[in-house]
Amino acid sequence: MGEIVNLRLVKKRKTKDAKEKLAAENRVRFGRTKVEKQFEREATGKSARFLDDNRLERSNEPDLSDAPTDKK
Repeated sequence: MGEIVNLRLVKKRKTKDAKEKLAAENRVRFGRTKVEKQFEREATGKSARFLDDNRLERSNEPDLSDAPTDKK
């Protein structure tokens, strides 16, 4: 005679295994260490500062070219 199985427990185990597999895939796909994240943030900030510092035309005032004129 075959082994008696509790179908509820088998279903739960199957669901748990699927979630663990998905979690492992996500860790590989999206997982980065804290140091890697910090390095990327610093590199992005450094490049943005470099571009801002070396901009040819600095515009601290709002662009008034689209403002309505009072010509009559």
